[in-house]
Amino acid sequence: MLDYAGARAVAMIVQTGSFEGAARALNVTPSAISQRVRNLEERLGAVLIQRGQPCLATEAGAWLCRHMENVAMLEEALLEHLPGAAGPDGGPRVTLEVATNADSLATWFLPAVATFAKQSDHLLNIAIDDEQHTADWLRQGRVLAAVTSLERPVQGCGVMRLGSQRYRATASPGYMRRHFDDGVTLAALDRAPALRFNQKDDLQQSWVRQVFGQPVGLPCHSLPSTQGFVDACRAGLGWGLNPASLVEDHLASGALVELVPETPLDVPLFWQISRMATERLQGLTTAVIGAAKAALVR
Repeated sequence: MLDYAGARAVAMIVQTGSFEGAARALNVTPSAISQRVRNLEERLGAVLIQRGQPCLATEAGAWLCRHMENVAMLEEALLEHLPGAAGPDGGPRVTLEVATNADSLATWFLPAVATFAKQSDHLLNIAIDDEQHTADWLRQGRVLAAVTSLERPVQGCGVMRLGSQRYRATASPGYMRRHFDDGVTLAALDRAPALRFNQKDDLQQSWVRQVFGQPVGLPCHSLPSTQGFVDACRAGLGWGLNPASLVEDHLASGALVELVPETPLDVPLFWQISRMATERLQGLTTAVIGAAKAALVR
């Protein structure tokens, strides 16, 4: 039988980031929290908390936290039928861990979770990673659901197609004159600085392969900000792939231009969610699909 007092302590440490925060949330002393975690780790033979500022879950701890989220949602469903079983304070609210890519968060995902939050008492912890890598968060048990570019279901998850995020390769007119005065060619792209979100970001190279049939050296500035990408393109720092919805006004005004006109890159996106949570998070799935339908390319 799982030590649920210890498991709740682990989940609350990860949620608050500290033993002291977990102690306040559970109305016990920090030493009691520490003892519960130590006993559970010894019993399971695994380290569950990576001590630090903040405290983080290990991979084993992440799986335990996802289990506790499912337990909490089951308890909520039970209390709908047995309200007398609730404690005087109703217990801590459920925090749901989900992952998405930064461009989705900046364009359509935030309205989706806002819609869900208006209808639910759950709290949300939204992790950001490249759409090609958010599925790893599911595999590692770190989240219950994710927006991902992976069409094949992660083990234990259901998958639904959302549509495609459309990107346009853009730069400022001044940048185009400096680097592509003789046209956008492979040789010019091999020298002209591009923008990338981080080392995982392959969108710019994907666009080059789509348009020119082969990759290039592609020198890059790194800038981990969706809006920063747009601003950096406008400022002439580099060229980059921007969500079409964020640059359409700038393209219309001439503040930005496409490197090669009418060559969008469409990136398919999927919603993957743990089958254990599918029914209880149907409201979140409905909100995500609705927002995606309104914003993404079908």
